[in-house]
Amino acid sequence: YQELRALSSAIANKAVTVAEVECAKSGYQVAVALVDRGGNLQAFLRNPRAGSHTVEVSLAKAKTSASFKTSTMDLMTNPRLAHLKYAPGVQLLGGGVPVEVGGHFYGAIGVSGAPAEKVAGDTDDACARAGIDAIREDIEFSE
Repeated sequence: YQELRALSSAIANKAVTVAEVECAKSGYQVAVALVDRGGNLQAFLRNPRAGSHTVEVSLAKAKTSASFKTSTMDLMTNPRLAHLKYAPGVQLLGGGVPVEVGGHFYGAIGVSGAPAEKVAGDTDDACARAGIDAIREDIEFSE
């Protein structure tokens, strides 16, 4: 017997909304995808001015982060994992961050569309983390 934890729709939608708003505060138009632990889309939000490519890229970042249970920024910067760029469906750009709270893994959030400050995807990564931070207490209180 294993207990499976999942985010409610309200909490998932709050995470993508906060991530999108965080990027919008800096003038960036992004798409944000949140997937469950199996990589299935649970919540999505796209700024109407975000490029059409951001839809698929945000989802790929979220799925990659959920699959490897680590951030795509960490995957991208690890030279031992450079070969993963050839794996189908793997997105090695920062912006995918796992949703882990209280030792439990819920899935991942992916952001696409913000320009890099220092390395590719660093701004997307920061916005994704803001979305996760916004739901941390909601998850902890629901446990």
